[in-house]
Amino acid sequence: MSKIIASAAIRGAHKYVKEAKEKLNELIEEKGEKQEVSFPNTAYYLPVIFSLLGIEVETLADAKKALEQAKSLLPPLVNERLWLPYLGNTLDAGIATLIALEIIEALKYLTGDEPKGIWLGFTDDAILRTQGIKLVDGRMPGFAACVGALPTNEEAVQLARALQEKNILVFMASSSNGRSMAEQLAEEGIEMNWDTFLVPYGKDTSAAIHALNFSARAALTFGGIKPESPEKAREIG
Repeated sequence: MSKIIASAAIRGAHKYVKEAKEKLNELIEEKGEKQEVSFPNTAYYLPVIFSLLGIEVETLADAKKALEQAKSLLPPLVNERLWLPYLGNTLDAGIATLIALEIIEALKYLTGDEPKGIWLGFTDDAILRTQGIKLVDGRMPGFAACVGALPTNEEAVQLARALQEKNILVFMASSSNGRSMAEQLAEEGIEMNWDTFLVPYGKDTSAAIHALNFSARAALTFGGIKPESPEKAREIG
């Protein structure tokens, strides 16, 4: 694995775990550890954390425990003068990042900062079942996660149309230089919702986690796997 990619991934993991910790501590101080936290209309707690760790996050105290596990996975920052094999450390950093991002997004629903406007945010279980059946029976061959923006609005529309023609579900999140693919499509009058297969999750990079918790819940719902432990959780996907 490229040292540049590994070092960037590990730096990103440290950044997001720190951000999640700061936001979580602020809410614990304000509301207490017993404050409930969840995404709306789901039976799967915080789905990615539930899938990866087998932890049922119902309160801020539970989220704190999950974040402690994320912190334990963080490898040291890459030493620019020393070459080491980074694959294992980078994978651990990736897991830590996913845990942190899901906590960041879940906390938005406690602070009133959940996605609004063109952004759809978390996918509830009813929509998951409807869309998941299409994945199971073959009407929808798969999905694509699009992060950031394209160079031009025209290219954004071309990409969206090409994926729609193949019945591929398109998840959109994050931004590039303050612009997102979803905003580009909105400017061109493109309708975005579950019926059009164009799903704008959120402008923050952390919103990309919703694509992964959609996948995790699809495995839990249609695969019948219950992650009773971290070892069992690895069977998901």
